[in-house]
Amino acid sequence: MHRRSLLRLAGGGAIAAATAGLPGCSSALPDEAIAAWRGPGDEPDPRRWALSYALLAPHSHNLQSWLVDLSVPGEITLFIDRTRLLPETDPFSRQMLMSQGTFIELLEQATRQKGHRADIALFPEGEFGPAAVDARPTARIRLVPDASVRPDPLFAQVLRRRTNREAYEPRVPEASAREAIARSTSAHPFRTGFVTADDAEAIEHHRRIAKEAWRIELTTPRTVLESFKVLRVGPREIAAHRDGLSVNDPMVRVATALGLFDRSVAPAPGDRAVQSQIDGFNAKIDTTPAFYWLVTEGNDRVTQVNAGRAWVRTQLAATEQGLSMQPISQALQEYPEMGALYREIHERLQASAPRFTVQMWARLGHAPAVQPAPRRGLQAHILKA
Repeated sequence: MHRRSLLRLAGGGAIAAATAGLPGCSSALPDEAIAAWRGPGDEPDPRRWALSYALLAPHSHNLQSWLVDLSVPGEITLFIDRTRLLPETDPFSRQMLMSQGTFIELLEQATRQKGHRADIALFPEGEFGPAAVDARPTARIRLVPDASVRPDPLFAQVLRRRTNREAYEPRVPEASAREAIARSTSAHPFRTGFVTADDAEAIEHHRRIAKEAWRIELTTPRTVLESFKVLRVGPREIAAHRDGLSVNDPMVRVATALGLFDRSVAPAPGDRAVQSQIDGFNAKIDTTPAFYWLVTEGNDRVTQVNAGRAWVRTQLAATEQGLSMQPISQALQEYPEMGALYREIHERLQASAPRFTVQMWARLGHAPAVQPAPRRGLQAHILKA
């Protein structure tokens, strides 16, 4: 969900020279990669219509690990695509379950728009254990026509929602906007809150943790290689995959074409490109005027799914308020090298494990408009009979 500009090569006169005058070398994403953001049009099947919105949900690393079975009329059975997991940075698939929740939330909102009620049964064949996911479904959703259902006002923001990784304006989001964001998840028994630049000492602690967590992930070989595996460089790769972490920067495209960027090898310690990425990330964190957080009591699979539902509602509410958000997930990841920062952010938010879990931590503020993330389209998610 947060590493799309994973690598920007620094320096290199030869690369810069090769880039100059390169025809059509734009950083804009290819049209076919973002076609899903135009909506489903006149799709007559309410399930397919709703699913066309659900697949626009935020997902870790933009992997879109959603598979649906439509073989039973009026029903949707949702599975995790276990070929699209993050075993290094998300070893217990907590973030994957949250990403199932974001999908379910948008599906339910879209269903309301069509005058249907979504009867949602989570884990209809049993809940996954705490260590791994398996082949059982995440949810079974039955669509029932119901004249009493009312549209969710947040649905109007689905096609406008973005994850914004750019520098933010220094102004602190207004209290009224933060209150609207908090209200968006009031139906869930979760604790949410904000840290703003009005509390200079507190926000500096948050900025420091975010920076150090990013450095750890980017300099730990197996975690950075996990991101490299889903890195899509240039319009051809982006259009072919329509998922993962898209990099369309002309410098990186030329470096890749010249064989100067090997995605099968972790960068060496002190690598200039990695340090450039760290410096760029740190500069953006320093502009962050507010952080949002979401804490749950317990961390079972149902709680994780519902935390995902709450998170996408938060992003939609922020969009409605003219604000941008970016998950800062690194310090929440449960692998050994991140252990000290994981404990620190939990303690700082008065969420000591194992009773509590910080499910989401994100930047919040005003930022320039950005493009949507690529999406694979509906057919890629439908299980074949």
